[in-house]
Amino acid sequence: MRYAAQRLAQAIPVFFATTFLIYAMVFALPGDPILALAGDKPVPEQVLAVMRARYHLDEPLLVQYGRYMLGVFQGDLGETFTGQPVSELLQDRWAVTAQLALTAWVFELAVGVGLGVLAGLRRGGAADTAVLAGTTFVIAVPVFVVGYTAQIVLGLNLGLFPTAGTDEGWPGSYLLPGMVLGSFGLAYVARLTRTSLVENLRADYVRTATAKGLARRRVIGLHALRNSLIPVVTYLGVDFGNLMAGAVVTEGIFNLPGIGQQVFQSIQLQEGPVVVGVVTLLVMIFILANLAVDLLYGVLDPRIRRARA
Repeated sequence: MRYAAQRLAQAIPVFFATTFLIYAMVFALPGDPILALAGDKPVPEQVLAVMRARYHLDEPLLVQYGRYMLGVFQGDLGETFTGQPVSELLQDRWAVTAQLALTAWVFELAVGVGLGVLAGLRRGGAADTAVLAGTTFVIAVPVFVVGYTAQIVLGLNLGLFPTAGTDEGWPGSYLLPGMVLGSFGLAYVARLTRTSLVENLRADYVRTATAKGLARRRVIGLHALRNSLIPVVTYLGVDFGNLMAGAVVTEGIFNLPGIGQQVFQSIQLQEGPVVVGVVTLLVMIFILANLAVDLLYGVLDPRIRRARA
């Protein structure tokens, strides 16, 4: 509990620092969002003053941020400049992006770790070479190229997956975009697992366990693989937030109405409250993911827990 409390205490200042930085950057962008609402039509200065006062745009930045954070702690992410609550705007879209990110994350975890273990146990062999070459290729190809190619070949030509929209629900409509979104992370997970496993198989404790007569499956699964997963857990924990934030391109290719699409539209319309609201939620996900990773460190290797407690 002490170890967990220390990790949580470290996360609190990170949350306030990152949300303030994001808030300041978004509302420091050039242009007046109130004028953007009117388009080319002239707006009386009195109307502009009333609208700026309504959304507190005439107050100092720190006061605006304080008001916003008070609302966040009450479950209120603010409202758009057209009067619609941000939480209501994101309610349906958030579920789409969360399902897409979760599908991609599970794909990374299952396939990436499996390929990494296969390559690590057969270091220098054909399987190892194939995994290294394949992951290098995936990392080198942009995600939009992978997305459009998978959509045409696997969706249109072979008919294995739906090509767009969410009509079939989860998981049917999310399998193909999830594999596309998770392909880049999968390559890194496979490489991390393979490298870490190769190093641990050479360690003294593995040789000792083997010398004691333990079965090879037990030596690899209980000893070598458990320690090898520490860097993999770090990457997977952080990458879930990356998947949530980086779904803009994938959602565009597969026409998924998620938060990535909404953020892109909000930036074009200068809807700062929407952008800040989305990023605030993503910051929470990053912090919670990192907290979970820290706690998993202590589970995977008790020495870390004792050293930090």
